[in-house]
Formats: sequence, C-alpha cells, structure tokens
Amino acid sequence: MAEVIDGKSVAEDVVQKVKALTLELSAKGATRPGLAVVIVGEDPASQVYVASKSRTAKECGFHSLQHTLPAETTEAELLKTIGDLNADPSVHGILVQLPLPGHIDAGKVIQTIAPEKDVDGFHFINVGKLGTGELETAFVPCTPAGSMLLIERVRGKDLSGLNAVVVGRSNIVGKPMANLLLAANCTVTIAHSRTKDLPALARTADILVAAVGRPEMVKGDWVKPGATVIDVGINRIPAPEKGEGKSRLVGDVAYAEAAKAAGAITPVPGGVGPMTIAMLMANTVASAYLAAGLKRPSF
Repeated sequence: MAEVIDGKSVAEDVVQKVKALTLELSAKGATRPGLAVVIVGEDPASQVYVASKSRTAKECGFHSLQHTLPAETTEAELLKTIGDLNADPSVHGILVQLPLPGHIDAGKVIQTIAPEKDVDGFHFINVGKLGTGELETAFVPCTPAGSMLLIERVRGKDLSGLNAVVVGRSNIVGKPMANLLLAANCTVTIAHSRTKDLPALARTADILVAAVGRPEMVKGDWVKPGATVIDVGINRIPAPEKGEGKSRLVGDVAYAEAAKAAGAITPVPGGVGPMTIAMLMANTVASAYLAAGLKRPSF
C-alpha cells in the first residue's frame, strides 16, 4: 500500500514556521504581517472559510482584518474598499472571498488588488511571473503551492526529469500546478476532458495530479506503480450506508484502488485541503518580508 501523505502534519509545520517568521520580523523592527479578508454577502460556505482563515491568521500573530459587506454592496463600493486596503501599509495580503454576488465582476475585483498584496496569486502579474518562472517575487495560488510542497516532501526538491501529468486545466489549480512542476524541471502534460486515452496518459506519470472536480474519476489502473498521486478534488457524494440523506467526501481519485498502485497518495479529506490555508499564511508573511526589503523566506 502507498504511503499516505499527511497534509495536516505538513500544514502544521508551515504554520509553525510562519509563526517563527512573524516573531523574527518583529525582532527586526518591521511591521507584523497584516491579512485583510473581504467577504460580500451571507454565503454559508464562504462564512466558514473566512472564519477559518481569520482564525489561522490570528494564530500566526498577524494583524487580522475582516470586512464583511452586505450582499447589496455595489461594485464601486467594493473596489473602494480594496483601494483603501492597497494603500494601507499595515496590510500585506488582501483576499476577496469568492464567489461574489452576480452584479459584481469578480475578474475586475481581483485585478484591482495590488499584485504585491495578491496572496491568492490570481492577479495577471502574478500569473505572468509564475508562467515565466519568476518565482522569487510571484505569489502562487495556495492550493497548487501546497500541493507542490507535499510532492517535495515525498520526492525531494529535485524533480528533474520526472514525468508529471496534471488532470485539469483551471486557472486556479491546473495551470499553475503545471507551471510549478515545469519550473522544477519535470516533463509536464496537462490533460483535460478532450484528452484522448486519458488512462494511458495518466499511466506515464511519476507525479499524477487530479484536479477536475469529478468524484473518483481517476481509477486504480490509471496509476503507474510507485507514482506520487496528489488528489486536489473534494466532492460530496451520497452515503446511504451512513443513513438516509447522509453524504461523504471523496476526491477525484478512487482512493482505495489507487493506493494499491501508488508509491504515495494524498487522502481526502486530510491531504491537500489543510495546505491551502497554510500557504495563504506563507504568502502573507512572504509579502511582509518583501515589503520590509528583506529576503523572501522559503518553505
């Protein structure tokens, strides 16, 4: 059976390092890291995510701000809030929780965030830096950044010459994941719904990343023996065995099957998920170091 990659443990290591870096920043006489989270409306899932992010920020010793705006907030009002945060030197990271209400252009909002405070890594400048290999100053989206850290924990930092297949081409996970693997000297293929003979392609992968949002799509016989499998998916499916109306979480990989072939695999839950918030904290402390004219810390 495969090694189970413990995302909770690695995420806790990242958070502990962020805490230490925050104290170190204070010792150097610099401003402590500041993270501002903006949420518009009352979406319950968004409320849970925002509360978790704010709680972790406080745990890390950050200056933590939360702007909770009513659903009827206009686009102009939201853009003004972001403009104020851009100008605030005590804020190093700005996160606008998605989705936004339909009357607000999410793309326009994201591009209004100052690139150096875009700790989600969605601004075109950060996307461009990642795509051209400028990783020293780029902010990388948190889920692929966390996935990369999990891969390095298994494979080491030298991934030169390994074959990597990323199943999924989203701007938030698939494309940045491919760019990170490319920067690490992997040979990278991005697969998607139009890919011919996807199982055969997946079987070539030393590193297989699934990020398609389809429950248990990647089967055990898609996995090359000994491969590292990173399951980014999180899907809720019916679980009648637990009782009427009950559900359970599964990834994009058929875990029980894949674990028999893989060398290492992330579980769902408990794999990539915990890394996302941890890397948000890592990006925020990195932004604070860069703002203070200090060398960016590595994780």
